[in-house]
Formats: sequence, C-alpha cells, structure tokens
Amino acid sequence: MSLVSASFSAPAMGDYAYDWALVDVETSGLMARRDRVLSVAVITIGPDGEQTGEFSTLLDPGCDPGPVEVHGLTAERLRGAPTFDQIAGRIGAMLQDRVLVAHNAQFDYDFLAHEFARARMWLPVSQRLCTLALNRQVDPPTDDMKLGTLATHYDVPQQRAHDALDDTRVLAGILRASLREAARLDLPLPLVACPPRAESQFTPKPPKTPCAYRNPGRLTSDGPLRQGMKVAITGETAHARAELVGRAVAAGLNMMSSVSRHTSVLVTNESASGSAKARRALAEGVPVIDEHTFLRMLADVRTGTAHEATAVAVASAAEPEAEPVAVTVDLAPNTAAAAPVLDAPPLPTAAPGVPVPAPRLPVVSVGTSDTPLAGRRVLVLGGVHADAAAARTRIVELGGSAAINLSASVTDVVLLAKGEGDRRMSRITTLELPVHDIHWLSAPTVAAGTAPRAQEPHVMPRGGVIDLPTPHGRPAPEWYITAGWAPQPDCEIDVVAFLLDEDQQVTFDEDFIFYGVPESPAGTVRLLTGGPAEQTIALDLASLPPATRKVVVAAAIDGAATFGTVGAIQIGAALGSSGAPLARATLDAATTERTMLLAEIYRRGPVWRLRAVGQGYDHGLDALARGYGVDIAD
Repeated sequence: MSLVSASFSAPAMGDYAYDWALVDVETSGLMARRDRVLSVAVITIGPDGEQTGEFSTLLDPGCDPGPVEVHGLTAERLRGAPTFDQIAGRIGAMLQDRVLVAHNAQFDYDFLAHEFARARMWLPVSQRLCTLALNRQVDPPTDDMKLGTLATHYDVPQQRAHDALDDTRVLAGILRASLREAARLDLPLPLVACPPRAESQFTPKPPKTPCAYRNPGRLTSDGPLRQGMKVAITGETAHARAELVGRAVAAGLNMMSSVSRHTSVLVTNESASGSAKARRALAEGVPVIDEHTFLRMLADVRTGTAHEATAVAVASAAEPEAEPVAVTVDLAPNTAAAAPVLDAPPLPTAAPGVPVPAPRLPVVSVGTSDTPLAGRRVLVLGGVHADAAAARTRIVELGGSAAINLSASVTDVVLLAKGEGDRRMSRITTLELPVHDIHWLSAPTVAAGTAPRAQEPHVMPRGGVIDLPTPHGRPAPEWYITAGWAPQPDCEIDVVAFLLDEDQQVTFDEDFIFYGVPESPAGTVRLLTGGPAEQTIALDLASLPPATRKVVVAAAIDGAATFGTVGAIQIGAALGSSGAPLARATLDAATTERTMLLAEIYRRGPVWRLRAVGQGYDHGLDALARGYGVDIAD
C-alpha cells in the first residue's frame, strides 16, 4: 500500500516522506527501567509508503512475564525463545537511518533503549514519531486515540490486539492514513530528536522512601531534632555515610542530597570546607552541627507531625448513575476568579478484563443564547498578542473552544489584522472552513451544515476548576496532562512538574520532574515528549505518597524568549495515554513571562481537582524551582 492517495501525488507528500521503522513491543510491565520486552516486531516502510521489511520474535526475558491476561505470553510459551541480546543486532540494522514510529512512541523507545543498554549496545535511533501525538494534532472525530479505535476510523483491519506483529501491521495502516490527513491539513510532523543516552541513565535506582512527617522547620540552638526535619550531610565523616543516613531515616528524619532554604540542619565536620553544601548553608543561614553532635541528638528525636493521609474517594458499585451535575463555586486561593466546579460522575463498573469507557464531563447544550459557540472549535489568526488573547477569551465566554493550531476539529476561523497573511489560510480556503472577522464574536451565528461534534471536552477558563472523575470500584488509571503550543522556530519550551506537600514544598529534590530527570523515583509521575510542540505529565494519582498534596505543572522557556512571543498554550486532561481529553483550557495571558504555571492537580477532601492556572513569572526555571524548595546547582 502506498502513502499516495487519489488526492495526493508523490511530490505533494514532500515533508511527510521518510524511511520509517514501525515498532511494537509487548512487555512484562510498564516501567522500562525495571521490566523487560517479551516480544518485538519491526516493519520498515520506504518514503513511497511501500513495505520493505518485516521481523518479529518472542523473547525470553529471564523473569516473570507479568500480566499474561493482557498479552497472553506465558512463561511456557516464551521458554526457548532468543534473549534480546541475541537479536539486538538484527533489530538495530532495521532501525538504522530510519525514523522509529510507534503508538505511544516514548514507551517503545524507552524499552528498546534499556534493552540495548543491557546488551551493551547503542539504540541506533536519532528521531522518532508518535502516532498518538500525530493524531492529537490531526484530531479525528473519535472517542479516543487507542490503536483499535483509530484502526476502525481509518478502516484498517485488526486481527489480534496485543500481538506485536499484528499491532505493527495495523500501525502501518494508521501511519499512512495519518500522514495523508497531516498533509491535507498542512501540519508539521511532531518528530522528536533522540540523542544517544548514557548507559548510567538505564541503571535502575531504588526509590527513596518518602518521609512520613512534615518539615517542622529549622533546628534551634537549644532544640532537639524532630521527625520530618530536612537534614543534609557534607564532607568526610568518621562513620560510614550510609550508616548515618540509615540511622537518621529510621529515626524519622528526611535526608536530603542538597541544601536549600528549607533545610533544617547541615551536618559537617568541616564547616569552613567551602563545599557547595556548606556555602549554600552559610548563604541561607541554615544551622550547622558536627557529626558527634548529630549522633548524640539522634538518640532523642522528638515526635513529628505526620502527613495527612487522604484516601481518594471510590464510589460504591451499588450507587446509581449520577444525575447531571450542578455547578458550585470554588473559593480556593490562587484562583483568578470564582470558578465553577463540576462534580463529574464516577466511571461505570465493568466485568474484570472488560475496558471501562472514559467518563465525559458535561457539555453545555448547543444553540442556547448564552453559549452560541458551544461544541465549536475556533482558530484565531493574526492580530497583536493582546487582541488575539482577548478574542480567544471571548470564544471561551461564548462556550467555544479556542484552537491554537489547525486541525480536523476546527469549525470556524476568526481573522484579525494581517491574519489573511497566515500560511494556514490557503489550506483553510481549500477546506472551505467558515472565516469571520472580529465583529462575529459580538453576536456569532453558525452557518447551516456545520454542526459541531457530538462529544467535545469540557472547556475550562483560566482559573477554572473541575473534580477529576474517579473509577467506580476500580483502580484509577493514570491522568495525562498534555500541553501543546504552536511550533517555535527560535526557542525551546520545557514542561516540568513539582510534587508538593502541605507546605507547598518538595519533599526531596527528586520530586522535581524535568527533562534531566523525567520520572519520579517510584514512577508515579513521568514527563513524556510527544513532539517539539507537545509534552505531557503522566500522573498515577492513586500511588502518590500521602505527603503529596499537589502537583504543579509548569512550563519554562530556555533563553531570552517570552511566552508573549510563543502565544497561547493549550492544556488537556485525559484518562490514560490514549484517552480523548475530558477537559481543555487555552492559556494566553502571558506577555514578558519566561516561566508559566499551567495547571495544578490537588487534593480537596476525598477527591483530586484540576485547576487551569495560566500564571507567569519573568524569572527563569531555576528561580521557580528554588521557590518550591528544589536546590538548583549554579
């Protein structure tokens, strides 16, 4: 099958023609640094869309195969299969000089990178393309972005789900169809650069045990140590460092690898040594004691205040379906204005092994006088930043969703000054989308025959808050908070996350998730890169430690550029990696800011809530991190 359809000639594919290597792996679990690949399939496709090679094999992982009920690969079936190092060379030859393609590509890429590292080889991939990210840009009218759902939408036959070879063949059909849609919409491909990664990054590290107590503050001159105090050690010690740390942790202290203004005490036998920790302690006024004093005080550590353990509410399976929700008002601090809170219905129950449909947050009825743009997705082109931001705010006030890029879901276009010169206008004309001037937003009317989609995400204004739905008697899936923006030729944007306690501070430095450390120690919060204009924070809310009361998702610009130049940033919240967004917000109030708080996911009583923030700062990421108690090396 070719990429070329009746409506596209080969030269028209242009930027969409690559040598591709389509990959699917079945694994013993979800954590690449811990779990193993059980089967792998690779299909190679040329720039013309024709298949050029195919390979698949089962693998002996040397460990328990994990969830057999999902992939069907028992230990007996895998016995006698080759090990990964025996086929790594063949896989590497198929990946060499090709773009790796997968559905949720970072998952497959990370597993392959770890397996190649264990085989003491480099993964020969310099670029990857995620068909999930590509279809989030295309935005087809599907209920979700699962492989099977997209296969049905694009009329691609699927024989055996979770079979690596069949999934890869399905992926080939989805890639071809998705590239045709991207070409039709003139969308840039979300290619992700994959530089070589040091082998040490693939060495599993045991997660640090979270401290069970709140930080009571600094050690006083005549006071005892208290459980929850943040303690750092620097310099040579008479006792082994591991022994000191072990005894302190057993006593309920929170041992830190760095010093910040929130450190309770620094332990050192050489206070004038000039080490980085000693210099920082001096600058911040952190108390300093020697090893002998520390050991003496360890014998009498006073009781601390435990973190509140708030269980996430799980509805009873016997409860009836929820009625349409009522709107209340959230008066929590840091909200720009009183914002509606939607008490979303719980997920329905299902028999074991049967997929549970994603919940839908309520959508305002289409056609009411107060919300004439409900269910519509409006793209604003042109104008200075302030005018474009005002137009997008007005769209949300009218019940619509403000788009930041052209996609298949865009229903209307509003042109501001010089908007007709936007490169997307030629494609908008070809697609025959309704185009309006700014006056249309005063009293918008919808042309006949341009009905919106039946199901659209709930549109959140800046400062808006929603309750996140919880499963009906089932484990909560991961929430994916995805941020997207218009491609930027002159700057890079990094999405980060902070896991905060009751005092709005990280418990330890590893609670700062960013490109250098893209996963929390226990794997409960992960940073995923879907392309140069999209990054996601994945959250396993059910597994977060009790100390974590809030997760702040932020973005920062590397260099002198500002978010006023970048323009609008869109955030979406979805259940699972392939879920359609249940809620969406467009944030574009920035001017000179270089860091931006995008969203907060926080505990309120028995539930988790999501707030669309949109608050920026002129300082850089280092200052933002220090404000949350993270030590940033100069």
